Amino acid sequence: MAATMFEQIGEEIKAAMKSKDKDRLEALRYLKSMLLENKTSVKPKEEMDVLVAHVKKMKDSLENFPKGSELYEKTSKEVAILTEYLPAQLDEAAVIKLIGQIKGSLTNPNMGMIMKELTPKIKGQFDGKRASQLVQEALK
Repeated sequence: MAATMFEQIGEEIKAAMKSKDKDRLEALRYLKSMLLENKTSVKPKEEMDVLVAHVKKMKDSLENFPKGSELYEKTSKEVAILTEYLPAQLDEAAVIKLIGQIKGSLTNPNMGMIMKELTPKIKGQFDGKRASQLVQEALK
């Protein structure tokens, strides 16, 4: 049986401790605490959803920090570390192709119908906001 992300992160924390990689250790410990909190919540989400939401929040927060500042650098490192655990990212061309396929399979395509089919296919692999813009462009 494949290890869960929670178990994998636990192993990675041990490795980071042994190698004395402080930044990696800190990022992984925080992620593990979020996964644990999710596990014990009333309505737990999938582990990947927790990771995707956290990375997105961190990328968004980068816009609020001045480039070159200590907070910007620290957050950038953490995003880079956690991105390793995300599925391979799709490029814009692949998403446009997917949108075209979905649009072609629907009789009367609209924004909601396309996004409903597209979202599960790109989850964690492409920015949802950008996907929404691409769907709007495809419907023009």
